[in-house]
Parts: sequence; C-alpha cells; structure tokens
Amino acid sequence: MSDTGAVIAIHGGAGAIQREKLGPDGYEAALAGLREALLAGWARLSAGASALDGVEAAVMSLEDNPLFNAGRGACFNADGIHELDASIMDGKTLAAGAIAASRTIRNPVVAARAVMERTGHLLLSGDGADAFATAEGIAQEPQSYFHTERQQRNLAKARARHLGEDSGPVSDAERHGTVGAVARDRHGNLAAATSTGGMTYKRPGRVGDTPIIGAGTYARNGVCAVSCTGSGEVFIRVCASHEIAARIAYRGDGLDAAARAVLFEEIDALGGNGGLVAVDAAGMVSMPYSSAGMYRGAIDANGMMHVGIYEELVSEPV
Repeated sequence: MSDTGAVIAIHGGAGAIQREKLGPDGYEAALAGLREALLAGWARLSAGASALDGVEAAVMSLEDNPLFNAGRGACFNADGIHELDASIMDGKTLAAGAIAASRTIRNPVVAARAVMERTGHLLLSGDGADAFATAEGIAQEPQSYFHTERQQRNLAKARARHLGEDSGPVSDAERHGTVGAVARDRHGNLAAATSTGGMTYKRPGRVGDTPIIGAGTYARNGVCAVSCTGSGEVFIRVCASHEIAARIAYRGDGLDAAARAVLFEEIDALGGNGGLVAVDAAGMVSMPYSSAGMYRGAIDANGMMHVGIYEELVSEPV
C-alpha cells in the first residue's frame, strides 16, 4: 500500500466461521456490513478528519449492525444480560478512554471517547459507566434493543451445555466476538478503537481485553495502531497490542512480522486464538488471524477497498 494519504482497516470478529453455516446470503450480508463501516470511517478521513474520528465512525457503524457482537448485536451473559465493553486510543497524544460492563449505552465507543476527552479517568465500568453516559447525553437504549435471535440461540446452546443437556463443542461464536478499527489520517496520526459484547454465557461483570489499553487496543504515532479480537484473557496476559508495538519500536520488526509473531507464537503458546488489524506509521496494513476466518477489511491510500472473511479478499475502488 502507498505510504501517503489516509488508511483504515476494520475487523468484525474472528473464529470458526463455517462457510456452509454462513451461506451465500450471510456471506454477502457480512461483506456489506464491512463495506458500510469502512465507508463510514473513510468518509471522515477523506474529508480531512482525524484518525480518531475515522475509527470512531467505523466502529459505530459496526455497533449499529446486528450481525456483529458489539452494540446492537451483543451476546448475552449467564444472566441473560448484555454487558458492553469498548475503548479508543489517540496515537498522537497517547490519550485513551474505555468503558466496561455497560448495560445501556447504545454506542459504547462514543462513551469511551467521552471518558477520554471529558474526564480525568481512563476506564469507567458498570453502573458508573452508564451513569456517566446519561449525564453526558450519550444515547441510551433498553436491554431489548441489543437482543438478536442469533445471540439468543447462542445463549440457549450455552445454557443447555451448562446443564448437561448438550455435549456439543463450544463454537467460537459463543466464545467471543469483537469489532474494531485502526486508521492513519492524512497527517500521519494513528488511532485505534475496539468494541464488544464479550463472551456468550460469561460471568456477570467479566471484562476481556477490549477495554484494556495495551491488550485489545493500542495506538502510538510513529509506531502502529492495533485492534484485537479473540481469546480475551490470553490477549491480556501477553499485552498483545502493546507487544506488537514494542516489537516494532524496540526490535525493528516490520508490522506484519510483529503482528504474526504475537498471534501465532505468543497467543498460540497459551492456547488462545483470534486475529487483529493493525496499521503502521507508513500506512501499511496487517490483518492476520489464527482461526478459520475473520471478518475484516481495509481501504488503502490508493482508495482501494478490500473486504473478506476467509483467505480471499474482494477488492474494488471506493
């Protein structure tokens, strides 16, 4: 990809995304959702907005799409409740904001940015996060807004398994799912944002890597911006997104080499899997995944859009 101009990359989660279960209609719907999110972010970047604005817009689009496990399509915890996590980071200033275990915030990434810009804190959780959003006039929704039939089926399967009524394997759709975006703006600034509903049937109050800066999200100008998806507890243990940045900054690794080393060596060694999207200071993009597939896409500095779920990418001009 070119080393000039704006660049954006997104993911909508990684896992054992089986072609036969997804089907042609599901495949096309997912690609359409990825395109919509990319264009939402690209519209801001191409108009001269900041990388921060670009990743926020892209993640908001994914949060509003019920196909993805964030915002409207979030999974259920063991009590049948949606608890939402999100974070955002500005590579120019290293400012960051996050919320965890929110139950009412329509677009968690918006609240995360508000925490960053309107408080002296970095992470707000639970009732405190929801109260902050209310006070700041950030859109709220009842729990029913986040319900989808797909996530209700996943919850039913998980409950049956817990009760010994189903001995089938746990699907990656039940384990995890996340959305995220990274961007480089026309001035070379980097940013990253991530949002998730977490894991199906998770314990109430469980928090994964998504709102943890340096684990699921990280951005630093001159180095890289990273957004992760996968086995959250493992990504936290290896400080995955910061580890990629450290390999680049201190070892001189290239972006793709650093990303793949963390994913296929460090994460894999601890029994985890997943994927990530990353962009470096030159606008190069890496989108590796260690699962069967990952919803992902990018718009490069030449204005070409690339989206895919499996190995192949569909490319077209913006």
